[in-house]
Amino acid sequence: MAKKVEDYGRKTIKKGPLDVAFDVINVVFLCAFTFICIFPFYYVLINSISSSLAVDGGLVTFYPVGIQFETYTKIFQMKELAGATMTSIARTVLGTVFTLIGSLVPGYLMTKHEFPHRKFWYRFMIVTMYFSAGLIPGYLNIKMLGLTNNFWVYVLPSFVTPYNMILTKTYIEGLPPALEEAAYIDGAGYFKRFVNIVIPLSKPIIATVAVFAAVGQWNSYMDTVIYMNGGTWPTLQSMLYQFLNQSQVLQQMIAKGGLDNAEALMANMSTKSTRFAITGVTVLPILFVYPFFQRYFTKGIMIGAVKG
Repeated sequence: MAKKVEDYGRKTIKKGPLDVAFDVINVVFLCAFTFICIFPFYYVLINSISSSLAVDGGLVTFYPVGIQFETYTKIFQMKELAGATMTSIARTVLGTVFTLIGSLVPGYLMTKHEFPHRKFWYRFMIVTMYFSAGLIPGYLNIKMLGLTNNFWVYVLPSFVTPYNMILTKTYIEGLPPALEEAAYIDGAGYFKRFVNIVIPLSKPIIATVAVFAAVGQWNSYMDTVIYMNGGTWPTLQSMLYQFLNQSQVLQQMIAKGGLDNAEALMANMSTKSTRFAITGVTVLPILFVYPFFQRYFTKGIMIGAVKG
């Protein structure tokens, strides 16, 4: 009987010329798509370590020309870089944790029909996705709360995100209700059921929200510009952007002869290569973190977005 099933299976998977051609086209398309996705990162890397003349002349295409690490050396010699890096790491970690709490807890509560005025609060949170106060009222609100020039301005405004709350709510609604019912019969309250049952079963959506929050926190730049007026708590992105602007100013002064030879030698660095190096410094940390969450990310975003 096993042989018959095996033979039958072999007959069903036998491929004709059209099937083979279809597979070849799929492989070629996926390889090309993979190359398109990976090449920009590779291009940034080879330009950041190539000589300034080669980068400015557009000579760098598929391999580095005149390998040098002067650009990275200049960037890592910035005095404020260590503090800015720690600020970016701290806001990313704390911001991600706070966003997870602000997404999972309301999302779980919105699944409970006994929650008072559940529909009102759910719709009230959704409305904020489509209407905002605007930049000036938002700034005045942050200022009245005393969050300007304060580290917590990076964390608290993103505490509750309606979109992430909807994802977690939808995912939790898809969990087997019998599990919570059994725990309820055994005397478990809401908090115990949430911690011992819901959270362990929600790893895919937790990873999805964590990726969203971490990437958003790490790449965020405008909140530093708007709310950190005194230059306090600079992030890595803001420091590197300032460094890029300084490099451009120095290049202009060199071109006009406004610097002596010593200063010119210190500033003799391509703004293009600097831009590529800055991009590499800011992107690589997220690229190293994302693969650890990738296996949960697809499942979480698909399940959590089926219904709202």
